[in-house]
Amino acid sequence: MARITLDHIRHAYGANPVADSDYALREVHHEWNDGGAYALLGPSGCGKTTLLNIISGLLQPSHGRILFDGNDVTEVSTQGRNIAQVFQFPVIYDTMTVYDNLAFPLRNRKVPEAEVDKRVRDMLEIIDLADWADRKARGLTADQKQKISLGRGLVRNDVNAILFDEPLTVIDPHMKWVLRSQLKRIHKQFGFTMVYVTHDQTEALTFADKVVVMYEGEIVQIGTPAELFEKPSHTFVGYFIGSPGMNVLPAQLNERSVVVGSQRMDLNVPPKTKLGDRIELGIRPEFIHLGREGMPVKISRIEDIGRRRIVRAEFEGKPLAIVADENTEIPAEARVSFDPAGINIYANSWRVGGEA
Repeated sequence: MARITLDHIRHAYGANPVADSDYALREVHHEWNDGGAYALLGPSGCGKTTLLNIISGLLQPSHGRILFDGNDVTEVSTQGRNIAQVFQFPVIYDTMTVYDNLAFPLRNRKVPEAEVDKRVRDMLEIIDLADWADRKARGLTADQKQKISLGRGLVRNDVNAILFDEPLTVIDPHMKWVLRSQLKRIHKQFGFTMVYVTHDQTEALTFADKVVVMYEGEIVQIGTPAELFEKPSHTFVGYFIGSPGMNVLPAQLNERSVVVGSQRMDLNVPPKTKLGDRIELGIRPEFIHLGREGMPVKISRIEDIGRRRIVRAEFEGKPLAIVADENTEIPAEARVSFDPAGINIYANSWRVGGEA
């Protein structure tokens, strides 16, 4: 397993890039720990697959270096980096049996046959294909083929890192949950360095120790699921993580308070901002209390989602989502209060603190 250092990495697919907008991947400068489980999370086109392919060696960056355990591998091939990669769509050998597909990378590395057999049969149990071991891969379903691809990436124990590029796209929903749990268990058992690309926040938050959120070609936050939820560093993180996402309201700072429309909330520690900054207040729906006291809101609709309800309202002329318990009374003239611990202040989309 390897410690992965991204040393001022940038990448552009076109020739002679000049502006930031010319780069598919803007400057990335981070170090990921040996044995860590990371998820690259973001919408399509944000640069996460580009970054993954730079790590694997399928792509050489326009600028910067990549190091494994301090050694520069920027110009080293995927094979030379000793990387296992699992792609979005299964890459398997149709003419081989399921067993032989998993055994192939081990036999290529001259692993003794007794060890090959043990590792392959253990992995077949994990991916729930033990009963299919002697079947040709050609006739299997798409999700069974992807499980073979996953198993082939995980069966090796000598890799520097295992990279997953949206590997569960073709897997049915129940099996997705099972395989995510198995990946988590394998990581804890063997300590592989794992990097998992996805646009699905559930996959990212349940798989990774640290989630790397990407937006428009750059990393906007690296954190635990709790950190991303409670203290989003960027308004995009607040919007992208959570269902519904964080409420972001235009605001003004006034000495020791933040003002939204005609409503003022006191701040213990006013954040430092510059003249001309665009100020916004971020508050997650879970940190808003609905009742008869506080600031007035106009309720537009209520969505019942089982044990919780999502209340859609208007607050100072702006839409506001509130998460309420199923037993919460919703008055005709409703009012809200914001939990001070849940308030975040943003300047030009970046968090600057300002707890109330």
